[in-house]
Amino acid sequence: MNKKLALYLCGITIFLVASFSWIYLGKKENKPKTRSLEATVLAASKNQITVQDSQNVIYTFLIDDLIPDVGSRVVIEYTGLLDKNTERQEGRIREYAPSPRGNNEDGIPYAWLDDGIFSQYYILANEKLKTLSLDEKIGQLFLARYPDNAKEILKDYPLGGFVFFEKDFKDKSQKEVQNMIKELQEKSNIPLLTAVDEEGGKVVRVSSNPKLANEKFPSSQELYATGGWDAITKDTIEKNELLGDLGLNVNLAPVVDVSTDPNDYIYERSFGKNTDLTSKYAKTVIEASHGSKVSDTLKHFPGYGSNSDTHAGGSTDNRTLEAIRQNDLPPFKAGIEVGAEAVLVSHNTITNLDASNPASLSPSVHNLLRNDLDFTGIIMTDNMDMAAVSSIPNAIVKALLAGNDLIITTDYQEAFRSVNDALDDGTLSEELIDKLAFRVLAWKYYKGLMFEIQK
Repeated sequence: MNKKLALYLCGITIFLVASFSWIYLGKKENKPKTRSLEATVLAASKNQITVQDSQNVIYTFLIDDLIPDVGSRVVIEYTGLLDKNTERQEGRIREYAPSPRGNNEDGIPYAWLDDGIFSQYYILANEKLKTLSLDEKIGQLFLARYPDNAKEILKDYPLGGFVFFEKDFKDKSQKEVQNMIKELQEKSNIPLLTAVDEEGGKVVRVSSNPKLANEKFPSSQELYATGGWDAITKDTIEKNELLGDLGLNVNLAPVVDVSTDPNDYIYERSFGKNTDLTSKYAKTVIEASHGSKVSDTLKHFPGYGSNSDTHAGGSTDNRTLEAIRQNDLPPFKAGIEVGAEAVLVSHNTITNLDASNPASLSPSVHNLLRNDLDFTGIIMTDNMDMAAVSSIPNAIVKALLAGNDLIITTDYQEAFRSVNDALDDGTLSEELIDKLAFRVLAWKYYKGLMFEIQK
């Protein structure tokens, strides 16, 4: 073999080795990385599990492995990146620990701890939780439509609170309303949340009664048009003083949905201005509510948009997630940043977040609120008896698994039954009920209820 041929063959060999090495290393480098997630099982079935990690993010995995117990700890292996806005992701259970994670020195499970808005009351809430029966813990999760026999039903259904409507105040004097609510509180072993929709304008449950208010509270649009931000502040203070004096402690307002089109269903109840001004409105109302006996509630997350009335039926929102982030989320974020204690979630189906579930039943929507907006307060549903969700099977259980702390319902009896059935068949764990009741109790301590009417 001459020298020239040898050099040629050597060059070919080096080229081939380099090429195969590049292909091999390139493939190796592009191979999806395997990662792991430690989480608590919220729900489990033959083909999938729903889990919640230490940051309160909820994921659903498609699995072919064993079915773990609800409430257990698992380590799940997955490839690629997790997307908290994706309905289902593929994974494999690597480790399974039936016993729950340990507690801190105060006996509070580590998974419940955060630096949230109510965190200074966690020790008190946990001590109170230990004294409650299972039914009392379940009851804390429900804000029921006020029935005429409310004092009697509290014996069998120890609810977390009641929502009052216009008919409940009709023709009553201030003293009669005060006595009505006082008697309820006296019948309950745990102080009650007493809520009302007093938005102003179209929705005025209390001030529609001339015996309780000289005139109906005006809408936010009317207030801003006539007196600007000072009028908004003054109205919030006066409204909360009136509600607080009557014994009410939660207002299911303000409406911070962005709507500038008079043809929108929600327009008349909204601030009627663009995102920036609606954000300032949310901030103004929440700041003005500080120091009152009443907690205001931002609604309807993640923004109602131009959707139809969910009292009458289902409503689908096909906007992009980016459009919702830019247009609808800022008012909620503005309110949360100045101390909003509660957010109410709508029943609209947000197709680009979760095409299969209304927002109130969607873990993806609740992940957006908890993680993108850093909300640590109370998440509650809109009324579960509205047509958009009333025909969905196991809707109450789905709402709890989605990340709600508080369920608004008229049919409290069915709500109790569905939760107890889910506990019996393993769909829900008592650990999850404990965690949700713990947060509601912490809110009640934060509000001062547990000190004023200590049971």
